[in-house]
Amino acid sequence: MAGNSQRRGAVRKSGTKKGAVAGSGGKHRRGLEGRGATPPASERTKHPAAKRARAAAKANAAQGRPTGKSGVPRAGRKSDEGPELVLGRNPVLECLRADVPATALYVAVGTENDDRLSESVQRAADMGISILEVPRTDLDRLSANGLHQGVALQVPPYRYAHPDDLMDRVKSTAEPALLVALDNITDPRNLGAVIRSVSAFGGQGVVIPQRRSASVTAVAWRTSAGAAARLPVARATNLTRTLKDWAANGIQIVGLDADGDTTLDDFDGSVPTVVVVGSEGKGLSRLVRENCDSILSIPMAGPVESLNASVAAGVVLADIARQRRLG
Repeated sequence: MAGNSQRRGAVRKSGTKKGAVAGSGGKHRRGLEGRGATPPASERTKHPAAKRARAAAKANAAQGRPTGKSGVPRAGRKSDEGPELVLGRNPVLECLRADVPATALYVAVGTENDDRLSESVQRAADMGISILEVPRTDLDRLSANGLHQGVALQVPPYRYAHPDDLMDRVKSTAEPALLVALDNITDPRNLGAVIRSVSAFGGQGVVIPQRRSASVTAVAWRTSAGAAARLPVARATNLTRTLKDWAANGIQIVGLDADGDTTLDDFDGSVPTVVVVGSEGKGLSRLVRENCDSILSIPMAGPVESLNASVAAGVVLADIARQRRLG
């Protein structure tokens, strides 16, 4: 008895520790693990940013453009019917300063603030534009080498007028018609500059062909300095046919070319006029040229052979406006 170390009535203990006699089998190990980084605001269901992202995604879906989880339009081939994204701090701020009718301002999570971003956010807020915080990867997909600088602006598709509606609008005014038609102009900056000149010198509108022409993109909006919001731009299925229809309404069709048979000094712009502007390289297409009543040239004192399309349009429009003021 003395050699037995176990007391009478005692229960022999097993090798397990105090507590449960059986392990959990790893079932509770997951509960001890960290939950990872906090997801972006746009992915938190009840966060206001997530609600705005869902609203933006719904609007994009209604326009037929797929979006990511945050509501940013997915990368892909841009169509004339879908929204456009302007990327970069300077371009975005310039668009907002020009009152481009944007629908959403996207700012990447963790983007470093500066004066340009602060002004963009303030202007967007003042204009009632949705401001959405999105994952940086969503913007990375839409630009090369991450050149978005953490900010993007969504611009809706431009609503073009019909050439017939544009003519009806001209007829309803007391002023003689002053329109500009663009032929072979593929640079949206030239288009925007022409729109700005037409608005500045009392023109009523611009017409562009549906194919092989620059469209009213965000670049054109920005270059026009907001004039695209006030001046109608029509898109013609067939520019030659549209010019013939306008000529039938008693409007003179005048093409611009360095080798024109009429100089600006001898030109009468007091009557209803459509000025047709071709590109600096290709000039006017053959059919368009054949349907012009005259080809107008701008006299120049220097050795320059030709002017940029938007500059040439501005010179002619300014002279027509001068004639009409004096007449």
